[in-house]
Amino acid sequence: MARSINRKILHVDLARGALTIEEPPEAFYRTYGGGSAMGLYYLLRDLPKGADALGPQNILTFFTGPITGLPVSGQSRICVNALSPLSGGIADSQAGGFAPAALKFAGFDGIVVKGAAAKPVYLLINEGKAELHDAAGLWGKDTAEVDRLLEEKHGKVEVMQIGQAGEKQVRLAAIMNMHNRANGRTGVGAVMGSKLLKAIVVQGKLRLQAAEPKVLARQSKEGTANVEAIPDMKGLALNGTADVVPFQHSIGSLPSFNYNEGTFEKYMEISGERMRETILKERDTCYACTVRCKRVVETESQGQKVDPTYGGPEYETLATFGSYCGIADLHAVALASQLCNAYGLDTIGTGATVSFAMECFEKGIITTKETGGLELKFGNAEAMVEMVRQIGERRGFGDVLAEGSARAAKKIGRGAEACLVTCKGTEAPAHMPQAKKSLGLIYAVNPFGADHQSSEHDPLYEEGVGEFYLKRLAALGLTTPQPPGSMSDEKVRYAWRTQCFYSAMDTYSLCQFVFGPSWELYGPVETAEILAAGTGWDVTVDEILKVGERRIAMMRAFNARQGFTRKDDTLPRKFFKPLQGVGPTAGVAWKESDLEQVKDVYYRLAGCDVATGNPTPARLEELQLGWLNRENRAGPA
Repeated sequence: MARSINRKILHVDLARGALTIEEPPEAFYRTYGGGSAMGLYYLLRDLPKGADALGPQNILTFFTGPITGLPVSGQSRICVNALSPLSGGIADSQAGGFAPAALKFAGFDGIVVKGAAAKPVYLLINEGKAELHDAAGLWGKDTAEVDRLLEEKHGKVEVMQIGQAGEKQVRLAAIMNMHNRANGRTGVGAVMGSKLLKAIVVQGKLRLQAAEPKVLARQSKEGTANVEAIPDMKGLALNGTADVVPFQHSIGSLPSFNYNEGTFEKYMEISGERMRETILKERDTCYACTVRCKRVVETESQGQKVDPTYGGPEYETLATFGSYCGIADLHAVALASQLCNAYGLDTIGTGATVSFAMECFEKGIITTKETGGLELKFGNAEAMVEMVRQIGERRGFGDVLAEGSARAAKKIGRGAEACLVTCKGTEAPAHMPQAKKSLGLIYAVNPFGADHQSSEHDPLYEEGVGEFYLKRLAALGLTTPQPPGSMSDEKVRYAWRTQCFYSAMDTYSLCQFVFGPSWELYGPVETAEILAAGTGWDVTVDEILKVGERRIAMMRAFNARQGFTRKDDTLPRKFFKPLQGVGPTAGVAWKESDLEQVKDVYYRLAGCDVATGNPTPARLEELQLGWLNRENRAGPA
C-alpha cells in the first residue's frame, strides 16, 4: 500500500447529520488518482439527473492527491467538484495553501458532502475523527474574522470556508482557505452555501512517508535550484503571477475594456514589477513550497486599509479589475482583491462581470437608473469597488450581477449578451485566444468553461521557442513547433496533449506552476519520478497522460448527462469580432468556421463523437470507464 495516502474518505450527510468513513482499495487510487477525477467518480455515480445545483441533491467533493503532504514543492492542492450553478455542467476548481496538506495530516484523502443542513454548521476534522458543530455564530462574518474565531476555539487549525457571498448563494462565490487562497471558479462557494455548510476545519499531526524518501529529497533539492535556474520560475518568485503583465501586453493578450482590446496603455501601473516597488510587503507560500509566488500587499485605497492578512492580487485579479475595467489604480485593484477574499468571491468571475456591466453602461444598455446612481464607466475605480461590495452582499444592482454575467445579460436584455465574454456561463480569464489560437479551442471545448490552466499556451510551441521548452515537450511527443499565430492540426494535437497533462495535475492535485509540460519547476519526466517516489507506483509519463485523459472523459460524460452537446463547445460572439485598439491583435478575430474545423480534429483525438462532442462508448471502455455506458451507472462492478 502506498504510504503517502490514508485510504480514508469522509462521507458527510448533512441532512441526517451522519458521518461515515470509506476505505477504498489502493487500486481505486491508482485508477482515479485523487483530485478532480476522484470527485467526478462520486458525482457520476451518485448525483441524480435533474438535480438543482443549489438544491440539497447536489454533491460537493473535496479531494487531495496521492502525494499531498509530502515534503516537495507544489503538492499542497485541493480540488473541489459539484454540479455548477453557473453552467449547469461540471464545476471544477483548485486551490493551494496549507489546508490541503492539513486534511491529509488529519487522516483523510477527501470529503464527499451530500444533502443540506437545517441550520448553519461547520465540519471539524481532527486526528481521523469528524463531527458537526453549530455555525450560527460564524454566519455573516468576513473570512478573516471566521478564521480568528475558529482558532480561538480550537487552537491552530486550517479552515476551508465560505464568506458572505457563499452564504447568499452568489453564483460567483468561492471557497476560501487562509482567507486568501480560493477554490474560486465555477460557483463552488454557492453550492457550499446552499448546504448551510459554513466551514471545514482541519487539524492533525499525522506525517506521511514517501516510498522513496531519498529520491524525493533529491528532487526537492533540485527544484529549489531550479527557481533561480529557470527564467520563468525566477520571474514567478520575484513578481508573482503578475510577472507576465508586460509580456501579455506585448503580444496583444492583455484583455482590456471588457475584451474589446488586447493591450492596455498603462499596463505597467498594474504590473508585478510596480507592485514589488510600491505595495508588496512580503512573499508567501503554500505548504513545503520553495517558489513563494504568493503576494502579500499593504496599502490604502478610498479611505480603506488593504490588510496584508488578505494576501494580494494575482495576475488574473490585476487584469480583471484593472485592464478589463480600464483601471490603472493598483491600490484600488488591491482593495477589490481584498473585498473578494473577505466576501469569498472569485476574482476572475467578479472582475469580468463588473467589466461586462461597464460595457453595458458605456453602450447605454444600462443607466444610472439600474445602477442606483453609480457611473459605472470604464476607468471609474470607485464604482468598480462599490460594485464588488454590492455583488458580495447581493444588494442593489449587485444582486443582478451576483448571478454571473451570463444570467445577468438575460435579465438585462436589450443586447447585453453581445457584451459577454463567457464560455458555458463562465467568464473568460485574462489570456486572449485572439493571440493564442489553441487556447481559443480549449476555451470552447473545456467542460467547465474558459480556463487558462487547462492546456499549455501557444508561444511555447511556436517556431523560435527555446531548446529547454522543446526538450520537455518532446516527452509528450510534441517535436514540431508551429508558425506563430497558426492553428494547424499539429497545434490541435499540442492543445490536446498538454490538456491531458494539465488534467492529470488536477487529478493528482499538483500545482501547475510547479509541475508542467514546459516552463515549470518540474517537467513531465521529473513529475513521473516524483509521483513514483511518493507513492511507490511505477508511474510513467504515458500513465500521467492517460490519467488526465480519463478525467476529461469523465467531465464530458457528466456534461453529456446534463444535456451538453457540440453546440455548447463555442466561444462568445465578441470573440468573432475584430479587436479594437492598437498592438499585435488589433483587428484580429476568430472565425466560426475555423473553430468548427479544429473542433472536428480535437474530438477525434479525444475519442469523442464528432456530431455530439461526447465520449464514445469505445473510448470510455478503453479508459476503464465502461461502467458509464451501463444504464444504472452505479459504479464499477
